[in-house]
Amino acid sequence: MGTYQTNTMGTYRTNTMGTDRTHGRGRRAYIGSFTAAGGPGITTAAVDPASGALTPLHVTDAVPNPSYLAPSPDGRYLYAVSETPDGAAAAFALTPGGPALLAPAVPVNGADPTHLTLAAGRLVTANYGSGSVSTLPVRADGSLGGPARVLAHQGSGPRTGRQEGPHAHAVAAAPGGRWLLGVDLGTDSVRVCALGTAEGADGTPAVHDEVRLRPGSGPRHLAFHPRGDRVYVIHELEPMVTVCRWDGEGGVLTPLGETRLLPDGAAPGSAGSGDGAQGGGTFPSALVVSPDGRFAWAANRGHDRLSVLALAPSGDTAALVTTVPCGGRWPRDLALHPDGRHLYAANERSGDVTWFTVDPDTGVPARGGAIEAPAASCVVFV
Repeated sequence: MGTYQTNTMGTYRTNTMGTDRTHGRGRRAYIGSFTAAGGPGITTAAVDPASGALTPLHVTDAVPNPSYLAPSPDGRYLYAVSETPDGAAAAFALTPGGPALLAPAVPVNGADPTHLTLAAGRLVTANYGSGSVSTLPVRADGSLGGPARVLAHQGSGPRTGRQEGPHAHAVAAAPGGRWLLGVDLGTDSVRVCALGTAEGADGTPAVHDEVRLRPGSGPRHLAFHPRGDRVYVIHELEPMVTVCRWDGEGGVLTPLGETRLLPDGAAPGSAGSGDGAQGGGTFPSALVVSPDGRFAWAANRGHDRLSVLALAPSGDTAALVTTVPCGGRWPRDLALHPDGRHLYAANERSGDVTWFTVDPDTGVPARGGAIEAPAASCVVFV
């Protein structure tokens, strides 16, 4: 089915059925996975612009557990966390032969980084295990410098099995580049940090405000409205999303209301331990917003369905329209293609990525197909 090539940084498999050229935005998908659970590392796939179908091209296993990925804005580089107890981040050049590791992975001085973003010339990671946020400088050639600067979170929550201490789960740069938002599952809060000239003297993000959300809800990820003035926070320990107003001038995040992600009677989340308790329940994982701001979609692990939300023109409210099967088991991540027409679910436990075509009038996704992707954890596009 393909040929294997080896370099000093890892291995990758090339699909002999085609070549790896980028012909426009969103023509390549990169799928992260957990190598410790049998995943191949980072899989590169071609994207059919009409159907949204994925065709795997090659894989690279240069770093362990590249569970979350982020491309550079110019599409030349790809960044990955290495979600391990020691915690690291890696930079890749996107080449015709696949992602090529620029240098050995750099420690983030935090445990189990689960998410990352680019902000103010640095790479920022959310470190779930240690409950901290780390920053690494990005050099002119795309590689990462060090040492990491670390902002340690403090606090806990009422669900002792999951909230015995802080668990930073996601970071997002606000539009405009002045602020960084950090979501912490363990403390039920979102921290707003200053970037640039307002940072600490050593380059560590400085906490500007900490916004408390519902106790025991376990906020996990967030997404901005395309206007940039609303934020939607998805919770892992309760199947809901919190709608917030965002003031980018003052760096103020104001919760406005909550929307349940599942129909009445669906199983709620459990207070057990681990990445979703083994005893059952529902554990939302990711949320994306349409480019026109009319819809949002959320992935629900355990329930294994995607929630379709209709957003008010103001963005102030979200209404549950329906739910549809995710096409597999345990959808850890949900990604929207840049054109807004296709949605992708990374189903970790069934080991596949399913794609859907979105109805532009109703927002309801229809399943198009799937590819095998063992221990899939995220999908990004370049």
